[in-house]
Amino acid sequence: MKIKILLVDDHLIVLKGISFFLSMQPDFELVGEAHNGLEAVEKAAELLPDIVLMDLNMPVMDGIEASNLIAQNNPEIKVLVLTSFSDRSHIVPALQSGAIGYMLKDVEPDQLAEAIRSAYKGNVQLHPDISAALLAQAAPQAEEAKQLPGRELSEVLTPREIEVLQLLTKGMSNRDIAHALTVAEKTVKTHVSSILSKLNLTDRTQAALYAVQMMNGSD
Repeated sequence: MKIKILLVDDHLIVLKGISFFLSMQPDFELVGEAHNGLEAVEKAAELLPDIVLMDLNMPVMDGIEASNLIAQNNPEIKVLVLTSFSDRSHIVPALQSGAIGYMLKDVEPDQLAEAIRSAYKGNVQLHPDISAALLAQAAPQAEEAKQLPGRELSEVLTPREIEVLQLLTKGMSNRDIAHALTVAEKTVKTHVSSILSKLNLTDRTQAALYAVQMMNGSD
C-alpha cells in the first residue's frame, strides 16, 4: 500500500521540485497539490491523504490555521510541516496545531522521504536543528523540574502519567495513546495537562524531549 500525500506550497518551483521527488519514490502516491491553506483544507477533506506536506507562509490561509482545521475535521490525517522558518514563533504554534512533525526545506531529500514514512507510522518528526532548538529551550525548565520534591519521576508523576509520558516520547497523539491504554481520549488530555503542570513544562513536545533527556541522563 502506498502512502498518499497531499503537497501544499504556494511557490510553484518548490512545489514542482518536491512533487517530482515524491513521484520517484515507489511507496509514495502524490494524490494532489494545493497552493494555500484553504485549498489544503478542502483537498484534504476531498482526497483523504495519509500525509499532508504543509508549507506555513501562504496566502488566503497560512499553514498553521490549515493544520488546525485538518486536525479538527480529519484527525486521522497526519500533517508534516515543511518550511523555511526555524524560529520558535513558528515551530511551537505549528506543533500545537496538531502537526506530527516540523521539517526545514534544507533537509536532504532522502531524509525527507524517511520523515514522511516515519510520520505515516505515527512518529513525531523534527528536523535536527528544530530538535536542538526545542531541547535547548526546554533544558532550563527540565532542570527546574528535577528540583521537584523526590527527584525521581515516579515520585512526581502517577504510574499512569508515566505511561502517558512514555507514549508521548514515541510521538503518539492523544487519540493513539487513548487506544493504546484503553481509556477515553479526554482522560489522556487530562493526564497530559497534569504532566505539564507537575513538570513545569508548557507543551507536549517539551514533555517528550524532557522525558528523553531524563532517560538519557539515567543511563
